[in-house]
Amino acid sequence: MSLVTVTGLGVDAGAQRILTGVDLTLAPGEIVTVVGPNGSGKTTLLRAILGAIQPSTGRVERQAGLRIGYVPQVLHIDQTLPLTVRRFLDLPVRRGAAAVREALVDAGADGLEKRQMTDLSGGQFRRVLLARALLEKPELLILDEPTTGLDQPGSAAFYRQIEAVRATLGCAVLMVSHELHVVMSASDRVICLNGHVCCHGTPEVVASAPEYRALFGTGTQGALALYRHDHDHGHDHGHDHDHSHGHDHAPREDTAV
Repeated sequence: MSLVTVTGLGVDAGAQRILTGVDLTLAPGEIVTVVGPNGSGKTTLLRAILGAIQPSTGRVERQAGLRIGYVPQVLHIDQTLPLTVRRFLDLPVRRGAAAVREALVDAGADGLEKRQMTDLSGGQFRRVLLARALLEKPELLILDEPTTGLDQPGSAAFYRQIEAVRATLGCAVLMVSHELHVVMSASDRVICLNGHVCCHGTPEVVASAPEYRALFGTGTQGALALYRHDHDHGHDHGHDHDHSHGHDHAPREDTAV
C-alpha cells in the first residue's frame, strides 16, 4: 500500500497555475527525489503533500495516521537568542533524554546537545534539523532542498546520512533539490518536475531522458558518475562552508561535464 498517492494534482496561485496534472505515489522505504529548475513547483508539491495547501484540482491521499517528519529549506534563528540544541529539540514539547540522544545519533549529530544553535556549522545545523524531524519516528521523511549552502563533499555526506536513516528507520524519503550532482545516486526514483511531471524513473533513466536534458543539458551523466565515485569514499561530515543557517545562500550548481 502506498504511503501517499497524488492524483491529477493542480495548484493555482491567483491566476497562475503552478502545478498541472501531477501524479505521484510513495511506497514504504523508498527514496524519491524531485528535481527541477527554480519555479518548477517543487516546494509547492511538498506543501500539498504535507497538507499545508489545498489542491485546486486533483487530490492527495495519505495513509491513515501517517507520521511525517519535515526538514525545511530555511529556518532563521535569531543570532542574539541563547538556544542550545537540546532546548531547540524540546520545542514545543519537552522530549526525553533518550529520545533526543537517539535522534541526534541517527542524524549524525551526536554530542551537540549543549552547543548553541547559532554556533553550529552549516552541516551541523542541517543535521540538527534532521534530528528534530526524526523525533517523530516518521514513516515518511520530507526534505526541502536539505543541503542548501553546503559544498559538494558536505552535500554528499548529508545524503549518505539520509540513506543511513532510511536503512535504520525503514522510512520512505521524499526530497526536492536542483543539486544534480548529489541527489541522483541517493535515490531509488527521480521525478523531473517543471510545472508538470516531465519524466520519472531510475536516476539513469531520467538522466538520459530528452525532457530532462532539455532542462539541464547533457552534463548530468558525468555528474552522476562523479557523485557515485565520491559516494564510495568517506568524507568528513563537517565539510561545509555555510554559517548562515538559512540566510540566502545560492546552492552550488552542477559543473560536471
